[in-house]
Amino acid sequence: MIGRNAVNEALRTGQQLDRIYVDTRAMGEDISEIKKLAAQNGVPVNYVPAAKLNSFNVTNHEGCVAQIAKVQYQNLQDVLSFVIENGDSPLLLILDGITDIRNIGGIARTAYCTGVHAIIIPDKGIGALNEDAILTSAGALEKIPICRVNSLMKAVDELHLNGIKVYASEMNAAKNIAEADFKEPCAIVMGSEEKGIYPALMKICDEKIKIPMAGDFESLNVSVATGIILYEAMKQRL
Repeated sequence: MIGRNAVNEALRTGQQLDRIYVDTRAMGEDISEIKKLAAQNGVPVNYVPAAKLNSFNVTNHEGCVAQIAKVQYQNLQDVLSFVIENGDSPLLLILDGITDIRNIGGIARTAYCTGVHAIIIPDKGIGALNEDAILTSAGALEKIPICRVNSLMKAVDELHLNGIKVYASEMNAAKNIAEADFKEPCAIVMGSEEKGIYPALMKICDEKIKIPMAGDFESLNVSVATGIILYEAMKQRL
């Protein structure tokens, strides 16, 4: 989507956008309006040099280009209400700082196969859910609800208000995944392989869990680790 008017109109009409790129030098009331509407709609705005916008091979962009969302983002509370009204025990997955789209695709594929009701992602600091991610997920990203939030901390607060326990995957945790009760309404937080879960987010989780390992090795690939935990959750729920 190219140009200030087009992006502004898309935001006003509620069209789902993946992210907006704005020239760092762009100014004016229409740019201010785009920033305000983007914040209201939870659409991340990236401030970039003109060279980045020109790299999209578009003309007359007026310092503003938006990418149309490839997946349909859903409201977290709406998803929770739907699951609970259906008589199911919510099982959710929270991704913190995972930027590799191959990992995201693999995680989505496993999540869909193990009965996860929704994946919660932040609006920044995560890999783009683009065509490559959808392809890697074998289409799972188009089938499983994705809830994009502007704060994972606030999302955890919302989960707590709905009576959902939040587990944090942490390799040094005292409790093994088999000791966790995944039959109850719960969410599982997975962090990046490099940085793990953001400390403040870790602090508000209810419990830490770990995957037991026979060998002395630093860590598992995040997609593999997520799969192991989710299959334990599915086993318990079956």
